[in-house]
Amino acid sequence: PGPDRMVVFQNYALLPWLTVRENIALAVNRVMATASKSERSAVVEQHIDLVNLRHAADKRPGQLSGGMKQRVAIARALSIRPKLLLLDEPFGALDALTRSSLQDQLMQIAEEHQLTCVMVTHDVDEALLLSDRIVMLTNGPESYIGQIMEVPFERPRDRLEVVNHPSYYAMRSEIVYFLNQQKQAKKRKAAVQVGAIARNGLEKVNLELGFVPLTDCAPLVVAKEKGFFAKHGLEQVTLSREPSWKAIADGITSGRLDAAQMIAGMPLALTLGMGGKSPVPVTTGLVLSRNGNAITLSQRFLHEGVRSLADLKAAIARTPDKVPTFAVVHPASMHNLMMRHWLATGGINPDKDVNIVTIPPPQMVAALKSGSIDGYCVGEPWNSRAIQEGLGYAIATDLDIWPGHLEKVLGVREDWADRYPKTHIALSTALLEACEYCDDRRHREELAELLSQTEYVGASVEQLRPGLVTPYDRGMGEAPEQLLRYNQFFVDRTNCPYRTEGLWIMTQLARWGITPFPRNWVDILDRTRRVDVFGAAARDLSLPDTEPNRTPITFADGSVFDPDDPIGYLNSLAIKRDLQIEEITVDQGLGVGV
Repeated sequence: PGPDRMVVFQNYALLPWLTVRENIALAVNRVMATASKSERSAVVEQHIDLVNLRHAADKRPGQLSGGMKQRVAIARALSIRPKLLLLDEPFGALDALTRSSLQDQLMQIAEEHQLTCVMVTHDVDEALLLSDRIVMLTNGPESYIGQIMEVPFERPRDRLEVVNHPSYYAMRSEIVYFLNQQKQAKKRKAAVQVGAIARNGLEKVNLELGFVPLTDCAPLVVAKEKGFFAKHGLEQVTLSREPSWKAIADGITSGRLDAAQMIAGMPLALTLGMGGKSPVPVTTGLVLSRNGNAITLSQRFLHEGVRSLADLKAAIARTPDKVPTFAVVHPASMHNLMMRHWLATGGINPDKDVNIVTIPPPQMVAALKSGSIDGYCVGEPWNSRAIQEGLGYAIATDLDIWPGHLEKVLGVREDWADRYPKTHIALSTALLEACEYCDDRRHREELAELLSQTEYVGASVEQLRPGLVTPYDRGMGEAPEQLLRYNQFFVDRTNCPYRTEGLWIMTQLARWGITPFPRNWVDILDRTRRVDVFGAAARDLSLPDTEPNRTPITFADGSVFDPDDPIGYLNSLAIKRDLQIEEITVDQGLGVGV
């Protein structure tokens, strides 16, 4: 507290040997020392009347009720006209009539003196009446901003006009819904049963981890080959090379795999029940990599002069009877979501102007060579292989669309994470240490050698090096580019599973009709983005453990995603499918993979 900011505490904070008048005067005399005695006295008397305590002006706190004490604290705070007033449930102990009167007075004073107020309250109606913005917090002890609501009511406000506003009850319902979701989340966490400790202080030390042969499986390979799993107590870790992302999903949902490298959207897709399947809650506490993808087109497009998104749109328009087919690795992959975003920003409707099909990453080059597809979005080394074989060229990398986007994550079933919490943290710690190793450029040549082994990616070192070690050749006849962030494993706070990024993925799944947008999106984010697990792993390695501030995402094309208004963002998009909003009921239990 200070003269420019004052706090109204829950516990009143009055000096017991001073009267009401003297407690208020204590602040006034200190802050307004240059004013005359009569001026200071007038301010004190004005605020005694403001809170209707004229009859008790000469009484000490011990002679007052709890509500009267709080009114003194409010009068003292308001009397010095601070620029910022912090209020911790200031009206909770007051009777309804006094509370209503003080709410009105607070609004009037704040407006007259341009006073900024930050108030903690559990009263939904009070929040809507007094606020311009309502910040809703999740459950503690590691609470975070779950949702922010802008209040559109004009000022000055009249209580009856606010209640009769067309948006009032819809907004009230949304806040109550959020609070009820938090109550359910608290009950769910209280019911979690943790498994018994096996060895090394962990519940489980033998793990089966799935991965798909791509350059960005490097953290799993390094953790295995360099002994990071063993260092953190995981004695027997088997890496299972899976043929597709569908196989990864099946392995996790069936319980065959303990954990897996996943495409970024898979935990959300499984949790939301993509494809009409039963929801299977899957969570991530660690981002394994960012970037690393490119959009590769057949060489025939380059021969037609297609060197940009605008060129591609013109080429498609010239041959309306020949719709090009592009491939992605999975509907919930960043490859699909970013290719669709990229096409849509160029005025190309990905559901009408092109065909988009799903093909596993290792099969992309063969499909392009056969002519069954005209291009694809995939991770390395499958872009570089097509370029080196003269089959295609990279018209864009993800650095041209959303530099720094999350790409692969560590995914586990929610019930697995609940049963083996120490193992989950140990696994995340080992992989986080491996991520740091991978982003030391002195290790990149070694990485290429490790990944080239048959049991991992099985591609040649020459195909693995572009972007990872050496400058990236797009195959467009230009000099290769040095893309230092093309494969990003650790730098720039790579590994925290930011909720804002998860929310953007959720909007894109809804934008393209892959899943409905969940009305209970805050709860879904809380369950699928385990920032607490990341924090524990980071602390074990003496690394920063907090999630960065909630900020909008700005894409390379200049478009912005505002996490405070996901529905408004979806409604603003020109190219999209019909939006469906549903409450997603997520129950623990086995499900079917997507």
